[in-house]
Amino acid sequence: MPDPTLPTARRRRDRCPGVTRPWLADDGALVRLRLVGGALPAPALLRLSEVAQRWGDGDVHLTARANLQLRALPHDADRLTPPVAEALAATGLVPAPSHDLVRNVMVSPQSGLAGGRADLRPVAALLDTLLRADDDLTALPGRFLMTLDDGRGDLHEAPTDLGLVALDATRAQLRVGARGWGAVVDLPRAPQAVLDLARDFLRLRGGGPDAPWHVDELAGLGVPLAHPLARPTDPDPAALVTADPLPAGRVPGGTHVLAPEGRLDPALARALCRTGTDLVVTPWRGVLVPDLAPAPAPAPAQETTR
Repeated sequence: MPDPTLPTARRRRDRCPGVTRPWLADDGALVRLRLVGGALPAPALLRLSEVAQRWGDGDVHLTARANLQLRALPHDADRLTPPVAEALAATGLVPAPSHDLVRNVMVSPQSGLAGGRADLRPVAALLDTLLRADDDLTALPGRFLMTLDDGRGDLHEAPTDLGLVALDATRAQLRVGARGWGAVVDLPRAPQAVLDLARDFLRLRGGGPDAPWHVDELAGLGVPLAHPLARPTDPDPAALVTADPLPAGRVPGGTHVLAPEGRLDPALARALCRTGTDLVVTPWRGVLVPDLAPAPAPAPAQETTR
């Protein structure tokens, strides 16, 4: 039986689906639409639901990585048929087809709406902009995950490859693998710091079919997990935060709607969009409908003696 404390040995390249690389299932093509931070404009959800009704199984499916999937789509060999591909592009949810498979950025869903130490939405947006501007980063595996935790600890169990935890309103500590920690950086510098580590990962992993998919796999089989991307660093006590999954119903900043069996049928999709506010897909196969009133800015962090 494999030792769960040791990294996985890969025998093939990852096949994680996207719009440009659908998974061909028995009922048709399955595509995944990656939402940076789960951000989902209401009009885009309505257009996506229309695509699902016209060509797919009728529902929009939610994933545990705060993304969306459509199933049972028509395809021609290993590609979607042109009308379906064009309809998905018209939703606005595929802003960079070349980077379709690698925009895996998860953010604390309530960030900027209520609680947390910092609003990480601008950090996520800059990270996405820098990621899409770098053609070399298209080589990242489709399951390589970056997580941005705003200090409430709701993403502590996410299968993180790289990311950060906000320590206060201006600083964050980098995460390196599931249990490793990197430098403390100012938030404006954090996106570049994360992507620098991503480039180091690509350099170290190699390019063959047995190349690792995840940071923690760099150590190789039979070797205790290490963190070759960064110097061993102790976590700041403020980074060691945990929180339970967001419950259903009213929560600070909005209403969290859990989708039955992770599916948004047409009626539920329309109901979620009635307020016209931008939605947030959560890692718990739900959708956070933000309150209409903007949240106050986080209070300035108190200076502490170190």
